[in-house]
Amino acid sequence: MNRRLAAILFYDVVGYSRAMGQDETATLTALKQTYSQIIQPLADYHQGRMIKVMGDGGFMEFTSAVDAVHFAICMQHAIGLANPHQVEGQRLSYRIGINIGDVIADGDDLYGDGVNIAARLEALADPGGICVHQSVREQIRGKLHLDFHDLGEVDVKNIEKPVRASSVEFNHLAAVVAALPAEHQTQAPKASIRWRTAAGLVAGLFILGGSGWWQISVPGPAPTEIERTALPLPDKPSLAVLPFANLSNDPNQEGFADGLTEDLITDLSRISGLFVVARNSTFVYKGQSVNIPLVAEELGVQYVLEGSARRSGDQVRVNAQLIDAATGGHIWAERYDGDVTDIFKVQDAFIRKIAKALAINLTMEEEQEIALGQTSDIEAREVFQTGWESFLEYSAEDNASAVDQFKKALEIDPDYGRAHAALSLAYLRGCQLRWNKPLGLSAGEANAYAIRSLAETTERPSSLANVAASGVNLYNNRYEIAKIDATRAITQDPNDPEAYIAMAWSMVTTGQPELGLELIDRAMRLNPTYPSYYVFAQAMAHYSMGDLEQTAMVLEAALERDPKAEALAIIAAATYARLQRFDEAHAALKLAAPEADQAALGAIAYIYHFPFEWEQRPEMVASVIDGLHLAALPPDKPIEYLLGRLQTGDTSKRRGAALILGLPGLDAADTVPLLITALSDESKAVQGQAAVSLGKIGPAAASALPALAALKEVPIVGRKAQKAIVAISGSAQP
Repeated sequence: MNRRLAAILFYDVVGYSRAMGQDETATLTALKQTYSQIIQPLADYHQGRMIKVMGDGGFMEFTSAVDAVHFAICMQHAIGLANPHQVEGQRLSYRIGINIGDVIADGDDLYGDGVNIAARLEALADPGGICVHQSVREQIRGKLHLDFHDLGEVDVKNIEKPVRASSVEFNHLAAVVAALPAEHQTQAPKASIRWRTAAGLVAGLFILGGSGWWQISVPGPAPTEIERTALPLPDKPSLAVLPFANLSNDPNQEGFADGLTEDLITDLSRISGLFVVARNSTFVYKGQSVNIPLVAEELGVQYVLEGSARRSGDQVRVNAQLIDAATGGHIWAERYDGDVTDIFKVQDAFIRKIAKALAINLTMEEEQEIALGQTSDIEAREVFQTGWESFLEYSAEDNASAVDQFKKALEIDPDYGRAHAALSLAYLRGCQLRWNKPLGLSAGEANAYAIRSLAETTERPSSLANVAASGVNLYNNRYEIAKIDATRAITQDPNDPEAYIAMAWSMVTTGQPELGLELIDRAMRLNPTYPSYYVFAQAMAHYSMGDLEQTAMVLEAALERDPKAEALAIIAAATYARLQRFDEAHAALKLAAPEADQAALGAIAYIYHFPFEWEQRPEMVASVIDGLHLAALPPDKPIEYLLGRLQTGDTSKRRGAALILGLPGLDAADTVPLLITALSDESKAVQGQAAVSLGKIGPAAASALPALAALKEVPIVGRKAQKAIVAISGSAQP
């Protein structure tokens, strides 16, 4: 026998005896399936050792608390996702207890208080829940970012002293942890096809929470003023930081006041015990005389922080006050008069005092991460702020201006982590959105610069760096790395809506659009006046689910709010075209390019670049391009227009017409005769495209079989004709 430190996990089925009494066969079947198809594969994946299986439960050992908790969350997620697909009587609910402590090893078995405490904690867990010892929380802190409900000191059977216990909160953070792979693994565990259908996949990178996990719970009765909020209150203290007023006589100090506000929002948002509204949504009140209760109502928060800054040379005065919107009372206020070079220390002190005023205990990591990635150089901060304002304008020219400012900030402070991250994001937009020309770069060069700038953040970490890393890796088709980066961003800053948008794109492009939608909902709640690219992600999630009607509804509503949102208008055009609403499709394309003539509209499909590619569904982007081809056609006479191009256009235009004639949405009775004519075109490129288009049309193009058969022996075209014959007739012979 020998002693060692180990992470111990107990699990059992809730209501096992009752389930056996109701239907013994169904219960045993469900128990065996859960063990063999979920618990055992997950245990292997997380390097867990099964010590005993005891009928309705099990006893396991892990080498670390991180692996044990990660296993437990993935297990509960997988079971929760699989249960709705189970027949009545086979739906089992498990509870889990985890402890880390000293154990005695005797052969393959383990004994001691470390084991006994884990067993007692399991009994304290709710159905579908996880209960952990305080030592487990301490071990995973900074590694798995989770919310806990503190159960306090609990007396448990046969243990001399009370045990400090906590239960895991199953919210968006738990869902993100479930998406994170085990640190020592690169692939998710294998699972049967049946369980993949039920749960997507049972673990690792492919499991996130079920529907509704991202809904913000609404607490019980609150003061009348708060009950009128336009948005539901989060179940934690919620805060909006209004732009600090510039009371200096110098309007050039506007950037100083804005930078102060930005820094406070950024640092406060890292506190997991707070809900902090994003900068975009609070800066709409800049320069206005605000009504605090009304602001709280519009943003869905209970507290509002406002203040002012007056700078004169090297001296600065800052006033800040935290207001309870329900009562209008000040719960904290402070003034700083002193040297401007001390402003960063003042910001850090404000953060701690605000947290204390709201009765929030900062974790050790949160204490350490205040001002993470920031600079201590006031000049670098002001230059960065100018660039950040340009970056947020979201245009090619402003993006190029932002790059220049970020570079200047880094010349002043080469270790400014947030500036390196912002520079990477600006270059990413250059290649992703084809805003590369104002940068004087090709798209490939902009991508290279984004990667190079990102590398500088390795030793200068920040939440923004993780957002940038996720975007850069997703653009370069490193899907799982992008997902991990987005998870880290949310872990580091649970109030950053951009982190949730980054994770949403990782979900949408890897075949989990439903989860992407929930992440986007979370981002929109954090940033109620969200920019149009949030809607772009939302629309593409619906689009990839095949729900074109919902896609159209989302885009229509967004374009009513912002008719100049070109990126949305383009997707709307493609969506309407796929719905065969060609008048609306053409109008949406004209909205995206109001000065374009017919030729320019037709060129959009050829030059449009989608920001991402799907991991396993390249047809997603192709279908958008097809929709743009159709949207460009004159809606009153599309066939006549294509006929004209076939008869009078150059080779490129004739080939383009033949391509469009094969797209779904046009009537085969109209398109097949034109394609048959194109098979006799003088250009083999046009002939080949006509054959491909006829193959896409399929059986409805049966009248083209003789013409295709005549081309079977023609060089280059023959193979395409043969493939078309098979697609149309199902046989190699016409």
